[in-house]
Amino acid sequence: MKYKALYSFLNSDLSIIEQELEKTSVSEYSLLKEANLELLQAGGKRIRPVFVLLSSMFGEYNINKVKYVAVALETIHMASLVHDDVIDDAEMRRGKPTVKSRWDNRIAMYTGDYLLARSLEVMTNIDDPLAHKILSKAIVEVCLGEIEQIKDKYHFDQSFRTYLKRIKRKTALLIAVSCQLGAVSSGASKEIHQKLYWFGYFVGMSFQITDDILDFTSTEKDLGKPVGSDLLQGNITLPVLFALEIPEIKREIVKITNETTPKEIELVLEMILASDVIEQSAKVSDQYLKKAFDILETLPRNRARSTLYSIAKYIGKRKF
Repeated sequence: MKYKALYSFLNSDLSIIEQELEKTSVSEYSLLKEANLELLQAGGKRIRPVFVLLSSMFGEYNINKVKYVAVALETIHMASLVHDDVIDDAEMRRGKPTVKSRWDNRIAMYTGDYLLARSLEVMTNIDDPLAHKILSKAIVEVCLGEIEQIKDKYHFDQSFRTYLKRIKRKTALLIAVSCQLGAVSSGASKEIHQKLYWFGYFVGMSFQITDDILDFTSTEKDLGKPVGSDLLQGNITLPVLFALEIPEIKREIVKITNETTPKEIELVLEMILASDVIEQSAKVSDQYLKKAFDILETLPRNRARSTLYSIAKYIGKRKF
């Protein structure tokens, strides 16, 4: 079953969110308008809005209220992507030129900043201090994660703990907060929204590790960017950390710099795929996914719970 078919019953409400996203993102200034429209039209899985909607079903579901949470979270995600492309000096995302590629780094950074500001503005429609506290803390952590991503580039001696902390801030946190804020905005109990936070966190960790695996095992067509781009950009992912424990692969990896070409890392990619580091990384992803499923078992049985299970299983088991 395709990903979008798993939550097809949400299609009408997701259309409302798409309309709100366009209203929120598009500026009266032509350059910002063009840049943000391109981001929206590039699409994406809309994982965060979907998780917001499903999690809000553990309380009193009201699309006219919860839509603001979904839009705020997706807008923060869009901002982080724009900033990431500057950090990684990325020319392509989802097979299309990035904002920094089409314009320049300054335009991209201000576009991301504008989106962050708009996300906070959208959340003023939610009259709940707890929701604002959760969101503001999340934005702080995401920004810290972006700084750490810059600091850790080409540092091949970093620890597994550093990597896990980085992907928490890069990916897992926003998914966790999407689940939590969906529940908070619908008046679900503290016990429920805290459990949904941890469900989202574990799913998010599994999701990012799977993404890091796919950077080596997928194709340029599916990725929308060259295979091995993360390593080429100096981002040390879980497969690379496992590969660094193999002396002959480590000798090749540590030679990589910001001047290395895609052609020059072909040997490293072959060595990684010939080793067992992909399987090792997949096991870690599976461990996080199991923890997410364990959390779901403690939540009330409803359609939202079964859909969360199906989505978690899908995104954690994407083809390697």
